[in-house]
Amino acid sequence: MITCRTAQQCGQADFGWLQARYTFSFGHYFDPKLMGYASLRVLNQEVLAPGASFQPRTYPSVDILNLILQGEAEYRDSDGNAARAKAGEALLLATQPGLSYSEQNVSSDTPLTRLQLWLDACPERSNERVQRLTLPAAGNLLLASPDGAQGSLQLRQQVWIHHLALQPGEEQTLTINGPRAYLQSIHGTIAATGERHEVQRLTCGDGAFVREENRLTIRAETPLRALLIDLPV
Repeated sequence: MITCRTAQQCGQADFGWLQARYTFSFGHYFDPKLMGYASLRVLNQEVLAPGASFQPRTYPSVDILNLILQGEAEYRDSDGNAARAKAGEALLLATQPGLSYSEQNVSSDTPLTRLQLWLDACPERSNERVQRLTLPAAGNLLLASPDGAQGSLQLRQQVWIHHLALQPGEEQTLTINGPRAYLQSIHGTIAATGERHEVQRLTCGDGAFVREENRLTIRAETPLRALLIDLPV
């Protein structure tokens, strides 16, 4: 079963310095039916104005995945560590107990546009505090996985994340490891087909809950960037 959640159905925020779209409950946006999806707690699409920043804050035990779509971001922790990521890169932060983290758009004239995911981390797993990966312009990339397979970012959770960059007419069929997944269009239009030959179309900013499908075929109807988040737990 594929159930679409359109961009218009998501929570919205516009604070001037920050524009945001929230897939799940976050900040002022609260929906008791949307507190996350399995171990996926947050999926935010956000634009920070030039020079804007999030002040230091602590986090629960999560892995934070940032996909930078425009501009450049700097992340700092209260131990004094800093890391930057620019457009076309993914940065994974393994949050640590007792540390606070800040984020800043380092440009004085370019907005920072990024997609951010929070994934519950298994408490018995440890990992590098910061990992980085360059996103390819084409094809299907295993972006993140529990064991860092195929050079992917290593998560502290049984989750697999695929990054898809397809041209119109191209398609990929992906195997899903568990009973659920989440599909997100970063930009472009998708025709997603499950094993029951049910087709759902997603446009820019739309997502979809995928349940009880072993395989999912993703076809690009326009130039497409998308994520498939495979969530066995």
